[in-house]
Amino acid sequence: MTTDHLRFPCFLGARVHLGVTGSVAAYKSLDLLRLLTSADLGVGVTLTQSAQRFIGAESFRALGADLVYTDMFHAEPDRDPFGHLAPGRCAKALVIAPATANTLAKIANGIADDMLSTQALAFNGPLILAPAMNPAMWAAPATQANWRTLLDRGAIGVGPASGSVACGDTGAGRMAPVEQVFAEALRALSPQDMAGKRVLITLGPTREYWDAIRYLSNPSSGLMGASLAVAAWMRGAQVHVVAGPCSFVFPPSIRVTRVVGAREMFAAANDFWPEADMACCAAAVCDFRPVPPPCGIGNKLKKRDLDGPPVMELEANPDILRSLGQNKRDHQTLIGFAAETGDLLPQASLKLTEKRLDLVVANKVNVPGSGFDAPTNAVLVLDRNGRVEHWPELPKTEVAWRIWDHLQHL
Repeated sequence: MTTDHLRFPCFLGARVHLGVTGSVAAYKSLDLLRLLTSADLGVGVTLTQSAQRFIGAESFRALGADLVYTDMFHAEPDRDPFGHLAPGRCAKALVIAPATANTLAKIANGIADDMLSTQALAFNGPLILAPAMNPAMWAAPATQANWRTLLDRGAIGVGPASGSVACGDTGAGRMAPVEQVFAEALRALSPQDMAGKRVLITLGPTREYWDAIRYLSNPSSGLMGASLAVAAWMRGAQVHVVAGPCSFVFPPSIRVTRVVGAREMFAAANDFWPEADMACCAAAVCDFRPVPPPCGIGNKLKKRDLDGPPVMELEANPDILRSLGQNKRDHQTLIGFAAETGDLLPQASLKLTEKRLDLVVANKVNVPGSGFDAPTNAVLVLDRNGRVEHWPELPKTEVAWRIWDHLQHL
């Protein structure tokens, strides 16, 4: 699973604490640690005694954990005697992944009989729990009661996922994908300055089929739009994505409508727009679609059926951004993108006015490090108040974060 749309370089200096308990899924916590450190987070780790039967403390130290706790009591005289309080004093979030039924029961009932359960009891920040256990254990009334207690107290539950588990049983109990746990950790660290906002994002390319197997499209990967969607979600917004063909997986609470062609995207975006507070149209929509050949769009056009080279006629697709702008109400904010090959400012100014936008983000698609299918973007940003900014080549995740920052002052 690609994680490029989750790699936000804006958490330098923040710390999280990772708790690992005795599940076969304990090995996945190493991948979670890698993701956390890739976001420039400081990460401490606590392993229960049962977790150490599956994976050792040195593995976490080797991957960048700067403090690794194991047993509550040690004979080392220079060791911090208040390690059980350390996460509560320096970490902004406590993530327990995997979290066994035993650990959930301890935390729910205030039992503090080892280092991790004591740290959890003393921790007052966001608590993120990713359960992992046999499906029968997960379904047990006691586990479900403990889970409800924890959620009612404000804990953030991630999963569990369904599927086959180590013993061969099938059902709910697998630890959620580490990318999902990672995203929830970043959300817990983010400002909630978009809380309550309903945001529509269009992203990716569209495919305009000529016959059953041939289509017009473009090289858009959807990364810019996916980064905008995740950034808005991390900052508290309710996000609805309308996605053309692309491979990104989003947190479950992001609503996703998958489409193929421009007309499908037009219908989906216009359906949601009346409910939205803001929309960001980052999709690379094909302006034109082919008129189907004589064989029809559902069949393959064959060379032997032609008298000469085929002729492709084109017709215009509906303009999604213009439609949203025409139906925009006073409280709504509309953001557009302009993919250009020439001078950015005049094209961006024209689009801002013609489409009734509040903000336009323009970039050149014919230079390296910007535009389609690149991890970075260099953009010109123009808003309705006439403010113009040129942003240098940056990761698309950082561009997304800055766009939402810019709107806070619009």
